[in-house]
Order: sequence, then C-alpha cells, then structure tokens
Amino acid sequence: MRHIKLYFIILVCVIANNVFAQSDLQKRLSEFSEITKIEKLESADFAEKYLTFFTQKIDPKNDSVGTFKQRVVVFHIGFDRPTVLITEGYGGNYALRNKYREEISQLFNTNIVFVEHRYFQESTPESQDWQYLTAENSAEDLHAVFSVFKKIYPQKWISTGISKGGQTSIIYRTFFPNDVDISVPYVAPLCYGVEDGRHEPFLHKVSTAENRKKIEDFQIEVLKRRENLMPAFEKYCTEKKYKFNVPLDEIYDYCVLEYSFAFWQWGSNVEQIPSSGAADSDVFKHFMDISDPSYFGDSRNVPFFIQAARELGYYGYDIEPFRQYLSIKSSKGYLKKLFLPQSASSIDFDENLIKKIVNFLETNDPKMMFIYGEVDPWSAVGVTWLEGKQNIKVFVQPNGSHRTRISTMPEAMKNEAVEILTKWLEEEE
Repeated sequence: MRHIKLYFIILVCVIANNVFAQSDLQKRLSEFSEITKIEKLESADFAEKYLTFFTQKIDPKNDSVGTFKQRVVVFHIGFDRPTVLITEGYGGNYALRNKYREEISQLFNTNIVFVEHRYFQESTPESQDWQYLTAENSAEDLHAVFSVFKKIYPQKWISTGISKGGQTSIIYRTFFPNDVDISVPYVAPLCYGVEDGRHEPFLHKVSTAENRKKIEDFQIEVLKRRENLMPAFEKYCTEKKYKFNVPLDEIYDYCVLEYSFAFWQWGSNVEQIPSSGAADSDVFKHFMDISDPSYFGDSRNVPFFIQAARELGYYGYDIEPFRQYLSIKSSKGYLKKLFLPQSASSIDFDENLIKKIVNFLETNDPKMMFIYGEVDPWSAVGVTWLEGKQNIKVFVQPNGSHRTRISTMPEAMKNEAVEILTKWLEEEE
C-alpha cells in the first residue's frame, strides 16, 4: 500500500511539473501582442507544440498598407536548448502533423520555430497584392518572428530550409546576417534569370551517357506515341480536374520536356524506364509517375512562380532533341505563359536580389552549411563556387538527388557535417 501511495505522489509531481512547463511557455507566448491564437497541438517528439499566428506588416516599410497573419508553429524542448528556425518557402500544413520532426532538431535536440512563407496557405493577406511578395519582405517577416522568439529562446539559433525554403534561409541571412548563428540551406538554388541557362547543360552531362540516352529515348518515344497516348492523357487530366493556361497538346509537350529534369531531381531509377517495345499503358503510367501534368496546373504554387518571375529565377528547356515531334515552336517565356495569372503578367525579372546574395557570400564568411545532391539539376545553380572560406561549408552527396539530407550522406560525409555543426553550437558567443 505504501508503494502505491509513493507511486501516486510521484505521478502527481510529474503531472504538476508538465502542467507548469506548458503554462510557462503559454504565458511567455501570450506576453507578445504580435502572437495571436495560441492553440495547443499534439506532438510525438516534443514536450509542447503550439500553432500560433504572428501579426506581420504587408509592407514592412509602410504601416498604412495593413497587416496579415503569418502561421508560426512552435515545437518546445526546453528554454535552455538551441532553436531551429524553419524558413519554409511554401505552405506549412505538414508541420501540423503529430510526428513531424525536422532533421537538425532531431540531431541536436532543439526547439523549432516553423514559419510559413507569406502568401502561402494560411499566411496569405486578404488583398493578395503581388507587389508585396518579395524576397526582402519575406526576410523582414523572419526577422520580426526571430526578434520576438529570441526573447523566449535565448540560446543559439540555426535557420534552415529545403529547396525554396533553403533559398529563403540564404535570403534571410543576406538581409539579416547577425540574427541567427548558423544557416543550413538544403538543395537551395540561386538562379541568375527566369531561364537561368545552367540547368540544360547540366542535364546533358549528368550521370552516364548511357543513362542520359535512355531518358532521351523515352521522351522521344512518348512524343512518337502522342496519337495513342493523348486520349489517356486527356482522360487523366479531366478526371483529376486539372486546368491549364494553354491547350492540352502543349501541356503534353511540356510534360515531355519536364521529364528529364523531374527524373534527376527526384533520383528516379533508370532501370524502371519502359523499353521501346513496352505497351502504351506501361509507357503512359511511367510518364505520369515522373512528369505529372498537375505541375503545370497547380494554382497553389502561383505565389512561387510570381517570385520566380520577379527575382528568384527558374530554369529553361532544351527543345532541340525533340523539335520535330513537338507542337510548340519554342519554350522561351514558358513560365509566364503557363503559370502566371493575368494580374502578374507584367512582372519582369530584377537581378538586384541575386547580385546582393552573391556579393554577401563572396565578401563575408558566415557559418553556413550548403547541402546538395550530385544528380539534382538544382545543384547546377547551387552555392558551389566559393573558395577559401573558413566557415562556409559545401557538401555534395554522390549520386544524391533533391532528397539529399545529412542523414542520406555517406557515413564519413555525414559525420563531418555533424562534427562541424556540433563545433559551431558549442562555440562561445
């Protein structure tokens, strides 16, 4: 009986401690007027998790334009732990999942402050005026969030993001170099134009000549079978309720052109490419598995394409190997033609952002770790040209794709990356 009483007392103490910790964090969150709607979420790996909304200025330079609510998710380990700032480049629905855990947070047992990008999902201003969707304004958003949460989590901060999120992390470090202590952009591109020009040559030399030929042969096979495959393609798009800005025949062409980029980006297996003698159904299934037309009709990504057209840049297509089979005469200017709404059709590319980023990286040496995959076409425009830097580190995973992470690296490379991050975290201020 005495043991039962003792167990009960211990249990009550544990529950009391948990309640105190939770109420303590909630209290700290509620002290800031910028943070609204503090909602508790379940988490498999964190002591506490909260969905909040952070009041941001639509135009940080002009209060009269108004404000919007930016979705910020807080994952709590302890006030004495480092904090990872997720600089998401898109929407953040996935961060609400019970089992969501970011890699660096897992490696170093850190808190997470996850920031959804402006103009995506729940972080979209009511007016949706595209002129305020700029890289600088996204950096201002992150700075505002950091300035508040640094008062809650005073230990070291690491900003990180994947793909466009990694790009956002670079942009943030460029505009606010002294906010975070460490930046880890994953597979982050830095393009010099709307059709950068470096991706196409990359695709002509990636992997082996034999593998590249298999891919090109399949693309040509799909074009040759247009008459046979188009009914299935049309049915597929109709059933999925895809809507496009150009005729379906052109979308078919662009799916073929996109195939090689998508194939290498996601690290697909060359052995799974159907042979020239394969049935139409097998060819079509593989074609859709790699280059689904939803990419050309997904209105949820309109904000991204507006940013790409304005200052983030993108890639082009080499149509020469396929010219005789295509319905389009040229792919130049396809981004505006296929992706932009009429309200953003007048946007022209501004080189000032990329110049500012390159200048920052070349003239400074912040603690930044860039991670790329060898066969990922985005590595063609990655931060791989810097030399003689003590702090800036670049890791390129052999045969790695856009899915490259620290955990996917070869053991020696992974250990080196973890050792560097550990050293940076342990260094005195």
